Amino acid sequence: MSADKKKGWLIAPGPASKDLAVGVAERLGSDLIEIDTKLFPDGESYFRIMSDVMDRRIAIVQSTYPPIDRHILQLLFLAHKLNEDGAEVHVIVPYLAYARQHRVFLQGEIVSLGVFARLLRSVGVRRIVTVGIHNVEGLGLFSIPAYSVSAIPKMAEYFDKIYSLKEAIAVSPDLGGSVRVEGFARVLGVDYFTLSKVRDRVTGEVVLKEMEKDVQGKDVILVDDIISSGKTIELAALKLKDSGARRVFATCVHPLLTGDALDRIKKAGVEELVGTNTIPSPISKIDVAPLLASYLSTL
Repeated sequence: MSADKKKGWLIAPGPASKDLAVGVAERLGSDLIEIDTKLFPDGESYFRIMSDVMDRRIAIVQSTYPPIDRHILQLLFLAHKLNEDGAEVHVIVPYLAYARQHRVFLQGEIVSLGVFARLLRSVGVRRIVTVGIHNVEGLGLFSIPAYSVSAIPKMAEYFDKIYSLKEAIAVSPDLGGSVRVEGFARVLGVDYFTLSKVRDRVTGEVVLKEMEKDVQGKDVILVDDIISSGKTIELAALKLKDSGARRVFATCVHPLLTGDALDRIKKAGVEELVGTNTIPSPISKIDVAPLLASYLSTL
């Protein structure tokens, strides 16, 4: 592919992330390729590429939130066809499904993220970009260039702009988020600490240990990467409120919010729960399009 033909991006909007794809394209000054897509009554996906993509560099934008496997297959179908039509295919997967299955925890488990990685390469994907991957170890499962953009600064800026915080303190609901909460606190210029939790790998039950810092009269912001069932945030919020926190907020990169998660978190006393638009939801108020466009502009 000649250098002049590789200049500039075309953006391919996947069915799961059309609005985000438009935002990325606008910030890059790129065109969207035209894709005819529909879902048959039996659940099968149909695609037809309507644009000329020969010798073009294309970024597919497709998040893989529920229905997860459908969105993954749609991504694979699009990547395969664009590669077949002569494009250089890159993928932006804002929420990367199976990122929590990046290694074996119990004997007999499948490293599902590794399978996903191999499938992407098999259909001709040259590079993958995601946002806030659950564990950076997961990037090592890809044999193509893989990069995770951090949304943490944007999340911290949201609270700095919207709220007048009183003696704020940032809290991670578990030890795995210690680096995340440290970065968040640094942007806000506040103190931080990490709650210690124990999760039963078989039942999924979570128990929080005692806190090491005083939150009496303080505004507390819980910082997480994925909120799915909401149980961990619920437990953390209840503990913080019982310990005298003035207000409790929560923020996450990926608001999966399965079942009654949002209601449960609100009932636990969380003043506001806010996430990014890697996944469309009622709380997706932080736009990651500028982050993704900025990364693509460096390639």
